[in-house]
Amino acid sequence: MLDALKSILRKTSIHVCLVNTGGCNGCDIEVLALLSPRYDLEQYGIYVHQNPREADVILVTGAVTEQWREKLQRIYSKAPEPKIVVALGNCPISGDVFNQEGGSVYAPVSDFIPVDVEVPGCPPRPFEILEAILSVAPGAIAERGRKR
Repeated sequence: MLDALKSILRKTSIHVCLVNTGGCNGCDIEVLALLSPRYDLEQYGIYVHQNPREADVILVTGAVTEQWREKLQRIYSKAPEPKIVVALGNCPISGDVFNQEGGSVYAPVSDFIPVDVEVPGCPPRPFEILEAILSVAPGAIAERGRKR
């Protein structure tokens, strides 16, 4: 019974896994703003959680640090196909202010996992994040066919 209900909900929604690989948390705050009544992310059937095994979209925030290089690849490998990755903010795209000579920041994140959409900004606005998710997720999910 529970599995059947889960399957129905899964077919009609987008599940997002938020991964912060090191940074100032500015992008994370903007993702949390999406959950507020102003943007109400869940009205679009988009749910944020921390389980990559059920994620349709992986949101990567923060500059990739030494500790996160292998962890990020493991998280990516656990996500079901098609694996959709959105790089949020300047940090995963370029390392931004954290990418200093002699430092332990590795940019861009696309050196470690394939990125489908980049959302520049420090931090990007909530509507830009929502737009990025909605630009790639529905097509990829339809392509998958939800054969669960």
